[in-house]
Amino acid sequence: MAGLFALAACSDPPAGEPVVRSQLDGSQPKASPSAKATQATGGPSACRAVVFESVPLTHCIADPAKHRIGMANLGPDKQPFGSLLTFSGTVDASTIAFAINGGMYGDDLKPIGYYVENGERLKELNRENGEGNFYMKPNGVFFGSGGQWRVLGSNTFFETVGDRPQFGTQSGPLLLVDGKLHPDIQDDGPSRAIRNGVGVDASGKAHFVISGGPISFGQLARFYRDELKVSNALYLDGQVSSLWDPATGRQDEGRVGPIIVVTKREEAKAQ
Repeated sequence: MAGLFALAACSDPPAGEPVVRSQLDGSQPKASPSAKATQATGGPSACRAVVFESVPLTHCIADPAKHRIGMANLGPDKQPFGSLLTFSGTVDASTIAFAINGGMYGDDLKPIGYYVENGERLKELNRENGEGNFYMKPNGVFFGSGGQWRVLGSNTFFETVGDRPQFGTQSGPLLLVDGKLHPDIQDDGPSRAIRNGVGVDASGKAHFVISGGPISFGQLARFYRDELKVSNALYLDGQVSSLWDPATGRQDEGRVGPIIVVTKREEAKAQ
């Protein structure tokens, strides 16, 4: 099965473009990476296909009772994985609920903003100004420890979070800020691209959404607000948005930097 639905094929964007990909000003981005079918591991998937305003989406849920969340960027050779395919070759697929690209990166495929992996802070919080989606303030941080996960604006994170989390990744812009669309995002602006994001609901579940067709920032934000009832949602990326769902065999072929990895808790696997 070639994923939950087919993604439009395109060539990978060249290195050096991650900060200034699809813009809110209406400029037209490239299409999405292609989806590839791999051997499915079977069992229930944490992801489901949905449609919102005629746009196909894949909605994946990380449940603290069933899953753990971590980050991955560098392989055993200390070089960036660069793709979900390469990453998948270093782990036992049966332990993975799903993995998805997780934040903006630079020419070297390393994060340009706050990044914590296995409790080690590898990149400081980035509060600088600049061009591109990452610098569209407020941007934000997705982070957590154990089964407690949150999305906060970068300034709020800086001012209120004292303890280093077990994982963290910074991206931007925030799609939703306290239940309202980012001030620079239109309800349904002209810019369309394959896009993905993350938000955490009131029960503590993390919702990852990746579109299967071009979607506006506003549509993605409103899906989080109206359908998922999320207060803060963070845009993760566009064009290269990629998902690996071992249960269904879906493995997108985009060029990625940081990877958010959702693994199965041992007690949940045993049930």
